[in-house]
Amino acid sequence: MTSDTSVPTGENAPGPVTTNTFVGTASGNDDPPAPIKGLRRLMVWIIPANLGIYLIWGALPGILLPQQITQLFGEQDKVANLAIAATIGAFAAMIAQPIAGQISDRTRSRFGRRAPWIVIGSLAGGLSLVGLAFANSLVGVVIAWTLVQISYNFAQGPLTAIMPDRVPLKRRGTFAALSGIGLMVGALGGQIVGSLFFNSLTVGYIFFAVFSLVVLSLFVLANPDYSSARLEREPFTLVDFLKTFWVNPVAHPDFFWAFTGRLLLYTGYFAVTGFQLFLLTDYFHVAHPEQLIPLLGLLSLVGIIVSTVVSGPLSDRFGRRKPFVFASAAVVSLGFLLPWVWPDVTAWIIMTIISGFGFGMFQAVDTALMSEVLPSAKSFAKDLGVVNIAATLPQTLAPGVAGAIVLAFGYSALFPIAIVLGILGALAVWPIKATR
Repeated sequence: MTSDTSVPTGENAPGPVTTNTFVGTASGNDDPPAPIKGLRRLMVWIIPANLGIYLIWGALPGILLPQQITQLFGEQDKVANLAIAATIGAFAAMIAQPIAGQISDRTRSRFGRRAPWIVIGSLAGGLSLVGLAFANSLVGVVIAWTLVQISYNFAQGPLTAIMPDRVPLKRRGTFAALSGIGLMVGALGGQIVGSLFFNSLTVGYIFFAVFSLVVLSLFVLANPDYSSARLEREPFTLVDFLKTFWVNPVAHPDFFWAFTGRLLLYTGYFAVTGFQLFLLTDYFHVAHPEQLIPLLGLLSLVGIIVSTVVSGPLSDRFGRRKPFVFASAAVVSLGFLLPWVWPDVTAWIIMTIISGFGFGMFQAVDTALMSEVLPSAKSFAKDLGVVNIAATLPQTLAPGVAGAIVLAFGYSALFPIAIVLGILGALAVWPIKATR
């Protein structure tokens, strides 16, 4: 199907809009042309698509990578070496996703702007995981992990642009909830699946490589996009490239506040949950954490799925996003308070359920909120790449951030710092005007 196919957008739209005119004139607060194969199919497939990527982010930074580093370098240097690998990889991810988004926005092909990079990124990421499996030095681990970060961000960046590209405004809360289920089931389910490969790292890395490639390829095949071959090519300059990492906070204040809120909330949450393995072994003194982690993942998933399924559609029904963000910060902070004042593994188990419920509430509406503050359809993927730094960076940098806090102040300091960051993140969305 060509990019000239037109469909009405919105109940009061003055006339039809084509993919060409949408990309040329729309912002994140406009309805896009309908998906070729229908919205329902897209809403179903976004769950396994996100699962294919976020299983990796759930399993590697918090489980498999720390275990690999512990096996290679021993107990004494594990925190410092993990902090090095995580920090370098995180900065690579920070750079990669906006660049991938800009390349995707400018891609002209009969498969659309997003599909080629979703497949290429997952293929390159799979090969990088195989390389990581056989790395046997700190330099090798850092290089391979950095390539993993870059590759999968080249898939993830275009994938996140699917919402403003294809989903109408009135369905974005529901779509965000479904997307969030895939994200959080992946992030937490990755801990469960990763723990199964705790003593078989090579097999685990290969499993995640194959699973991601298969699922993302099937997503692209099941949800074809409009051709971008006839879209006008945007001129490329070095100045435009350098602007990839910048969205003017004066010209686009809503975008700035949305970015800041997500960055603070995610950093607080993953600074604690992303450091789970070492907290269990060194703070709660659990002898066999790999046996407890699957249970914790399941308990967290219960809270996340319940709150996500309820919060996303409710935000669509009420037309409001901010109250759910405020409520999520309060619930997560309450959860983190427990193991801080009661340093027992029972408190950690209870916290897992409570914080999961609160974070699911946030995840259900945050993606929809972000899509509504994007400046232009010409740069959806690039701008989402910038704003997704606020999501992916805390997850991948969490071991580094948490490691620095632990080395400086001890394990107990993680909890009050996370609480403060979460509250500040919720307050940051208050000035946003594009959504209520």
